[in-house]
Amino acid sequence: MPAPPTPRQNHLLAALPEAVYERLLPSLELVPMPLGEVIYTSGSELPYLYFPTDCIVSLVYVMANGASAEIAVTGCEGLLGVALFLGGQTAPNQAVVQSGGHAYRIGAKVIKHEFDRGGPLQHLLLLYTQALIAQMAQTAVCNRHHSLDKQLCRWLLLSLDRLHSGELTMTQELIANMLGVRRQGVVEAAGNLQKAGLIDYRRGHISVLDRPGLEARVCECYAVVKREYERLLPGGVALLEEGR
Repeated sequence: MPAPPTPRQNHLLAALPEAVYERLLPSLELVPMPLGEVIYTSGSELPYLYFPTDCIVSLVYVMANGASAEIAVTGCEGLLGVALFLGGQTAPNQAVVQSGGHAYRIGAKVIKHEFDRGGPLQHLLLLYTQALIAQMAQTAVCNRHHSLDKQLCRWLLLSLDRLHSGELTMTQELIANMLGVRRQGVVEAAGNLQKAGLIDYRRGHISVLDRPGLEARVCECYAVVKREYERLLPGGVALLEEGR
């Protein structure tokens, strides 16, 4: 049996000074994050803040007619539930696990108390929030102005950066829901990448064969988001290099 993930596998927790980390440690609870699970829905209260360790979670906006699109993605570089410490109390969007794994969660009362003390935790969480907002803004621009092929490259690279392998388990339907497009569009875009020798896609399993090729094909949006995370969180984005 593999060893369970540790809190320090989350880069925000790993970046905390030892004294702050030790205060939080007794309140951190390891929980499974199975593929497809909805962690919270739009308008729901946030009883916990989540620090992913080896999973990826998509932040998704769902329209009244049921249509949806991903607005950001987070993994071991970040957290889930920024509204909790910003004072919003409820989630403005849905959070769905796109790659299964684990996370450490901490109660709202504990994290808000620590946040209100100011200092390193507050500073780090606010920097992460700024990076997350930058990702959301770039995603909106990308979805409006770039081809589906380029969007898929961006989505794949952002996902790979948050894993420690070159493989993803992902159905075409789920990718279509994340990108807010028709399934047939994903079939064509994935087929183009496969023909170019960049990926191998079979039965919901994506293997990246040529990451440099994906990076050469992707639009500018991927690099913009990556640079912003590196600029704001120099101690918390080592995964952007480890994922290579």
